[in-house]
Amino acid sequence: MMTTSKPQRILVTGGNTYTGISIAAALLADGADVTLLIRPGTEDRLGPLAQRVRWFAADIWDSASLRGRARGHRCVIHTVGSMIDDPKQGLTYHRLNVMSARNAVNMCISDGVPRMVLLSTVAAPWIKRPYVRAKREAETYIGRVGVEAAIIRAPLTYVRGEPRPMLYRLMTLLGSIPPLSWTIPGRIAPMPLDMLARGVARIALMETHTKSLYFPQDLRRLNKREERRGSLPSMMSFDTLNTNAPVRPVDILDEDTPFGWTPPTSDRERRF
Repeated sequence: MMTTSKPQRILVTGGNTYTGISIAAALLADGADVTLLIRPGTEDRLGPLAQRVRWFAADIWDSASLRGRARGHRCVIHTVGSMIDDPKQGLTYHRLNVMSARNAVNMCISDGVPRMVLLSTVAAPWIKRPYVRAKREAETYIGRVGVEAAIIRAPLTYVRGEPRPMLYRLMTLLGSIPPLSWTIPGRIAPMPLDMLARGVARIALMETHTKSLYFPQDLRRLNKREERRGSLPSMMSFDTLNTNAPVRPVDILDEDTPFGWTPPTSDRERRF
C-alpha cells in the first residue's frame, strides 16, 4: 500500500510548524527520506528533528527562493495555510492559503515532481468561511495543472490528553462511531494530530492514488486500530520542537496549531 524497498523522497512545506513536524515524524516512521521547507530564521524550532531530515530555508511566497528545492523528490506535501488572517500586514486568506499553494505546485512543475498532497480543510460550523473559500480556490488551481494531486480535507486537530472544549470532544466521539462516522459527523469531527499526520504521510507514500479527494474517514482508515486508540508509542511528540525559540507574528499565522495544545508564553493567543 505504501512504500517500496527504496526510501521515497518527500518534501514537506511548512516544516517548522506543528503540523509539518508531525507529518515529517510520521514519514520517518514509515521509512521515507524527508526534506523540510522552513521559513528563514526558524531553524531552531526543529530541535533534534534537524539531525534526521534535510531542510532548506525558503519563503513560500517568493517563487525565486523555491527554485530547485523540490528537485529529485517524488512528492511535495503542502501544509502552509492559516485560519487566521491579518490584512493590515498583507496576510489575507488569499495570500496565506491560495498564493502559497500556487507557488508550491509551480515548484513541483518546474522541478519535475510528479505528485503533490495539499492539506485543505473540511467545511464545518466552527471553521471560518473565508478560510474554507480560500482553500477551495487552492484546490481548483491545483486541479487545473499537470500534477497528480491528492487533496486532503482535514478537520481541526488536537493533541491527545490535552484539555479541549466539550463540543469538540463530543464531535470526535460521534465521528468515530459507526454508522455516524460514515456521515457528516465523520467528515467534520476533530481528530488527534498524530492520526492526521500518519494518514497524510501514508497518502503521500501510496504507489497509486485511487482518488484525488480524501476526507477524515480516509485518514482514520489509514491508521491501524492501535494507532487510532493511541495505545502505540508515537513519534508525534512536541519534544522535537524547540518551543523556547523566538516566535514572530508571521510564524503564528502560517500554521494551524492543534487546539488542544497550549503553547508557551507569547504563543498563547494562537487560537482556541
